[in-house]
Amino acid sequence: MAASSLLSCTHLSTTLHQRPIKFKLLSHISSKHPNITNPSLKSSKSSQLYCPLALLGPQCRFLQMSGPITHVNRIGLLKASGSDSSITTNILNTVLGVAHLVVSLGIILAADKYLKQAFVSAAIKFPSALFGMFCIFTVLVILDVTVPAAANGLMNFFEPALLFIQRWLPLFYVPSLVILPLAVQDVPAASGIKIFGILVGGWLASLAVAGYSAIAVRKMVKTEMIPAEPMAKPSPFSTLELGAWGVISIASFAAALKYPELLGTNARTCLPFLLGSTVIGYIIGTGLPSGLRKVFHPIICCALAADLAAFAFGYFSKAGFYPILGYYLTKVSSNPGAGDILMGFLGSVILSFAFSMFKQRKLVKRHAAEIFTSITIATLFSLYSTAFMGRLVGLEPTLTISILPRCITVALALSIVSLFEGANSSLTAAAVVLTGLIGANFVQAVLDTLKFDDPIARGIATASSAHGLGTAALSAKEPEALPFCAIAYGLTGIFGSLVCSVPLVRQSLLAIVG
Repeated sequence: MAASSLLSCTHLSTTLHQRPIKFKLLSHISSKHPNITNPSLKSSKSSQLYCPLALLGPQCRFLQMSGPITHVNRIGLLKASGSDSSITTNILNTVLGVAHLVVSLGIILAADKYLKQAFVSAAIKFPSALFGMFCIFTVLVILDVTVPAAANGLMNFFEPALLFIQRWLPLFYVPSLVILPLAVQDVPAASGIKIFGILVGGWLASLAVAGYSAIAVRKMVKTEMIPAEPMAKPSPFSTLELGAWGVISIASFAAALKYPELLGTNARTCLPFLLGSTVIGYIIGTGLPSGLRKVFHPIICCALAADLAAFAFGYFSKAGFYPILGYYLTKVSSNPGAGDILMGFLGSVILSFAFSMFKQRKLVKRHAAEIFTSITIATLFSLYSTAFMGRLVGLEPTLTISILPRCITVALALSIVSLFEGANSSLTAAAVVLTGLIGANFVQAVLDTLKFDDPIARGIATASSAHGLGTAALSAKEPEALPFCAIAYGLTGIFGSLVCSVPLVRQSLLAIVG
């Protein structure tokens, strides 16, 4: 009986939704004759409106469960039914969305890890992530030609992971900037000033050369500019996220002060609050007014927040600032710090660029001449101009060699300087990070000043002069430039590595350096 009544109620709810006209008519009659639906009038059976058979159907047993149905009862029933269904649907969609994100992002991370292990086993020094990026792009292009539905399916499947990476992209390049004080502490002040001048002037010159080369080649080949494919933008950060990370940071900071080896090692114990402070700095930086962000990029705010947290912990724990910075980026997989966690995403970031390039494949193919020509010119200019400026300002040859690959991403820059004798790899990483920071902070303003208006010139000029950090900064605000940033970012590193592997080129650079 109970089951039958429950089914009848379900039938009622469904029927009410399916027959709004009769329901509205019934409500109108009730408003004209209030005695019909007044449950207090029980002297006659006719005073109770149970449900017209035309509305409820012959099997309705709702009356046997609940008695009279008033207009208010019916509205409440409909709202309750709709509300429960909506809540259930929202919860289910949220769970499925999180599962989709975890699976798609997990596959990208696993692919990056597998490629790294394979390249290490084969003793290949070329960055595995760049190889993977071009492999993914090639596979997508082949599928697009043979089975277009499969290519679209892959793009849709990985969309949540791509939006996650794009949302947090600048954060993954911050660790090298956070530990910058460690990298430059042994460099003499006079040499440091010269290096900084070379990096600033060199970045500006490289950006201009790359951008103007792209525009000049386009005028020569007379390629008409067409709009880029629209790129999805990730959602903004919420106060809930900021509050959650704040709680994590404060609680873990206090716990680490009281129990320095709570998680086994100092680095792992400091990891939660150093990671939390980095994330908080980035969220706050992205929320700054747009005018302030042009001169104070979120990446700077992010790095300062992490350094401030390290300084505060070093002060209260009496451990000192530099040892805590050492815990931030240990480069030891068994004892990771906050920076190691963040930099662990760098390979997946590069892999994700393949999907952005594929989405803009028509533009990449259409503008191949300016893309490849400007990247080649910009890479050669960067290497030789750095050598020449180092000789011009009297910088020590070993220091000049160390900063030669200033416009090439850290992984490839370290591979390049390993080909030269006496290079300081720590200084190389610091120079690359500083160049990227300069680009991230001022690239949009300089691009606007130089009147580089289209996404191709803006993307190539940015990535060719400021590699990953510049790419992250520009693409966060101009997603349509990301494909050109991605291909310039990869090709600049590849071409720079190939060029420097030629003995004649290395000898010519050493001759200029002196």
